[in-house]
Amino acid sequence: MGTESESMLQLAAEAFQSKNFDLAADIYECQLAGLGDPGSRQELMVKRADALAFGGKFTEAFDVYRQASEIDRLRPAHLVNLIEYLSGSIRRQDGGDSQSGSLKTWEEVGAAAAAVAAACPGTDATGCGYADFSCRICLSFLFEPVTLPCGHCFCKKCLERERKEKERPVMCKECRDSSRVADVQSYRVNVVLSSLLAKWFPTLHQTGRLRREGNGLYAERKMEAALEKYNQAILIAPMDHILFSNRSQIHSSLKHYENALRDAEMACRLKPHWSKGHVRKAQALVSLGRTEEALREYLVCLSIEPDCRLAKTEAHRLLSHLLAPVTDQVPEHISDYSNILSSRTHIKNSISAPFQTISPGLLSSESSLASTTPARSVGREVKGQQKSDIRRPDHCFPRKRKRRSTEEEVEEGGQGNDHKKSRSEPAAETDSLSPVVSDVLDPTDLECSLCMRLFYEPVTTPCGHTFCLQCLERCLDHNPKCPLCKEELSEYLVQRQYCKTVLMENLISKYLPSELMERQKIQQEEMAELSNLNKNVPIFVCTMAFPTVPCPLHIFEPCYRLMIRRCIETGTNCFGMCLGDNLKGFADYGCLLEIRDVKFFSDGRSVVDTIGRRRFKVIQHKERDGYNTADIEYLEDVKVEGVAERELQSLHDAVYDQALVWVNSLKAEQKERIEGHFGPMPEKDSELQACPNGPSWCWWLLAVLPLEGRAQLPFLALTSLKDRLSGIRKVLLFMAQSKHR
Repeated sequence: MGTESESMLQLAAEAFQSKNFDLAADIYECQLAGLGDPGSRQELMVKRADALAFGGKFTEAFDVYRQASEIDRLRPAHLVNLIEYLSGSIRRQDGGDSQSGSLKTWEEVGAAAAAVAAACPGTDATGCGYADFSCRICLSFLFEPVTLPCGHCFCKKCLERERKEKERPVMCKECRDSSRVADVQSYRVNVVLSSLLAKWFPTLHQTGRLRREGNGLYAERKMEAALEKYNQAILIAPMDHILFSNRSQIHSSLKHYENALRDAEMACRLKPHWSKGHVRKAQALVSLGRTEEALREYLVCLSIEPDCRLAKTEAHRLLSHLLAPVTDQVPEHISDYSNILSSRTHIKNSISAPFQTISPGLLSSESSLASTTPARSVGREVKGQQKSDIRRPDHCFPRKRKRRSTEEEVEEGGQGNDHKKSRSEPAAETDSLSPVVSDVLDPTDLECSLCMRLFYEPVTTPCGHTFCLQCLERCLDHNPKCPLCKEELSEYLVQRQYCKTVLMENLISKYLPSELMERQKIQQEEMAELSNLNKNVPIFVCTMAFPTVPCPLHIFEPCYRLMIRRCIETGTNCFGMCLGDNLKGFADYGCLLEIRDVKFFSDGRSVVDTIGRRRFKVIQHKERDGYNTADIEYLEDVKVEGVAERELQSLHDAVYDQALVWVNSLKAEQKERIEGHFGPMPEKDSELQACPNGPSWCWWLLAVLPLEGRAQLPFLALTSLKDRLSGIRKVLLFMAQSKHR
């Protein structure tokens, strides 16, 4: 029987996973019939209730949950699926699973934001009126902005809190990148952006300072003083949801629970899809004894942010209390609440119905504002509820648990639903900010401190300084430290994954379009000039290089770091290689090399893997930014026909065989080293004159023969394959004679 029962339970679990909830519920019901052990019976009852809930039979499911709780108090593990179902229902009805549904919901949110903007000019979807300058974690005005390596900016406190709460590497809320984000405490405030925000928006900057001072006073348990700071801040920024959220927490600590609820509701109205606001509202409702409403708010929070640990824990606790069995021996202090718990009809109405209609009913009501002052409308709503709904806090929960919610540290924001936020904000965003910035914007505010020109592809270092990408790279060529504060940037340098500071680039493109176009024009002209592989071709003065032959290089000089980077930026990936010359600087003949790969090191050095492509003759020697350049013309072998072609083929075959003899005569270690560096000797080409540079084996042989550069250079200049083969034969004969002596 045991084996048969296990098989049936396995079948039920599989049915639940495949969304056949009715079958799963029926199997669990059958298994319950002959089960006597209370613990096992409770487990199966919870599983059956889960299947019923997910199958849409919530009334029946809730009854089974309650029966299970009569055996023993339900633990959080028992309520996981119920919490998931309830929060999932809210999410689905809010349009999370349907594009058409979400469109309607977000149109309502957009209309609400427009109503707020109309009531309070200068505001928009952020609640503070500055969508271009909002943090995507707290959804409020950027204060002490920090730029992550991916280029996105967030409040410093928000990042620190993310690291502390999540207990894992910080993940960017914009691009979801966490691979390159080290300890956020090592990142400093973006100096340029912070000073710009303070200059452009002094009142909001003052609000941020007041908020920080208030948080400091709160941490010192100076509640009245902290409250005064927040009162001042709200007078300056009456549409900032975080201020109301934090003041709600202060009111809770002062046991002003009605005021705490009003502020929390205001935060929810300003930002309906900000999870922290619903947490604050739920905490205030718990303190007022309004258990079912608090549970609803925690579930709304979980529908927005499924990973919110606080909301999940508190929802488990509240559900456990609501489902707790009611006996005849009811303690006096919860006698008023016993009628609610024992009445299935009331439970159905107060729990099931609100969850099934919570959105858009609840959320749209929170996101819509009357034409009157928002705070007053909230106050009237709460006042109307007090008569019938507010109960004493200790009707339901122990004092110790209640105090825990009021002694939390005041936070400067919280996590929101990134998926929903990304769709809602563009619809609700206004452009009321543009005239404000345009009036105070000075193009010199956005100039690079290195080139003294408008930022082009601005990047921000971990120490908080911003430069043009190319300017920063040129400085790092010479010294792996910040050009301004001299902080070590070795780790930043080795990654070589510089990402543009998104906010800075958006500011420039939006408010300085003409200046940006002029800057782009200059940049394009420079790139066009650098991309020309006939004029001003960069020349690496080092060694001999040959067509088709690999040429690995160790780059450490600053001028050549710049040269290699420019070759990559222009997309040509090519530069010339020439021998040095005491009179001219470099030889008159060379080979064009193509970059195949680059490996960077933390001190700025790099190893560049290149291969030879085309031979050239130098027409004019030049110099640019510390490295040599040249105007060049390319060389090709002169083709022959008829008798001359047959003689050339015969000579070619003879010299190839002679070369094979020499290669095979090398010692095993020598041959292994040569092949490890240059690869094996190429085969004979099927078409002798098909390549303008001639057979590739000739160049391979010239690269490995023990000849000095000056002896190799004439071969590079020859345009006659016959003369090149004759010269190689003479060298091989000389090598053979030398070996026999």
